[in-house]
Amino acid sequence: MVKNYRLVLAGFGNVGRAFARLLIKKEEELRTKYGLTFNVTGISTGRHGSAIDQDGIDLVRALVLVESGRSLNELNKVVHGESTDAFIKACHGDVLFETTPVNPINGQPAIDHISTGFEQGMHVVTANKGPVVHGYQKLTELARSRNLHLMFESAVMDGAPIFSLFREPLMGAKLLGFYGILNSCTNLLLDLMAEGKTLEEAIQYGQSIGITETDPSNDVDGWDASIKVAALSTVLMLHPLTPQEVDRTGIRGISPNIIREAAMVGEKWKLVCSAGYEQGDFKAKVAPQRVGADSPLYSVNGTSSFVVFTLDVLPGLGILESNPGPETTAFGLLADFLNIVKDAN
Repeated sequence: MVKNYRLVLAGFGNVGRAFARLLIKKEEELRTKYGLTFNVTGISTGRHGSAIDQDGIDLVRALVLVESGRSLNELNKVVHGESTDAFIKACHGDVLFETTPVNPINGQPAIDHISTGFEQGMHVVTANKGPVVHGYQKLTELARSRNLHLMFESAVMDGAPIFSLFREPLMGAKLLGFYGILNSCTNLLLDLMAEGKTLEEAIQYGQSIGITETDPSNDVDGWDASIKVAALSTVLMLHPLTPQEVDRTGIRGISPNIIREAAMVGEKWKLVCSAGYEQGDFKAKVAPQRVGADSPLYSVNGTSSFVVFTLDVLPGLGILESNPGPETTAFGLLADFLNIVKDAN
C-alpha cells in the first residue's frame, strides 16, 4: 500500500534546494522501496517569496525560479499571511522541514515555526541547531503530547548518523564526553590560510561553495561550533547547555604566520570542540589548538568533520564525515523523514 505525504519546506536556501533535488532524484525509489509518494504543498523563502499549492508544487520549476533570482509567488495558489507561521498554517501538510537560518542566541524564530507545525498536526524535521539547543525540552514535550515526531539528525555533522546512533545501536551505553572538529567551515578556512590566503579570502571562498553559515561570523567566532557542542550535550548527555555557556574562542586570532610557525614543527591548527565531566564538573569548550601527527584530528582536512565519543563501554568511538555539503545535510533530512514513516506504520 502506497501512502502519500504532504511536505512543507520552510526555508529554501542551499540545504532546502538540495533536499528538493534529492526528493526529485529519489521519487521512484521512495515509492517502490518505501511505499510512499509525496506532494510539496508549500515552500517559503527569506528573499524569494513563497508558494502554496495543495495539488503539489512543481519542484523543478521552483528550483529554476529561485536559482534565477525570481520569486516563488509565481507558483502560489493560496492566499496567506506574510509571516512564516501564517504560511505554515495555510499549507495543510503532514511533515514540516524547517531549514531557516540558525539563531545561536535564542533559537528564534525557528522554535516558533516548529511549534506552529506541531499545532497544525505536522511531524517536524529540522536541520536547525537553534531550536534543538534552546527549545529541546519544550518542543519534545509538545511533540510527544500530540503523538508527533521531532527529528534533527542534520543539526550536527550534516548527514552523519549521530543522534540516531545513540537512539538504537548504542542503546545502553553511557556517554562520558566527546571531542572533535564539528565546524567543517573553519576547518576549511584554516587549511586555506595554510596555503597562504587571508582569513577574508578564505571566507569568500567558503561562501562561494555554500559551506559558511548565513552569517560567516557564526563560523569564524565559534558560535556554530559552540551550538553544536551544546546540542550534543543537551540531547546525548542530558546536560542542558546553551552556546553562551560554552567556553568559546574562534579563529580570528589565528593568522597565516601563526599557521606557518606550527607547520614548521609538523603541527596544524584546528578548532577543537569538547565536552564532558572533569572531577564531577561538566565542562564544554571550543578553541583553536595545535595538533601533531599523533592526533586523530591532524588528518581531518578540508570540509571534513570528526568526533570521538568516550563511553562507559567503549573508550573511544570515532565518526568521520569526509567533505560534506548541502547534499549530505539534505540526506539527513530524508533519513529523518523515512524514520518518521517507519514509526508511523
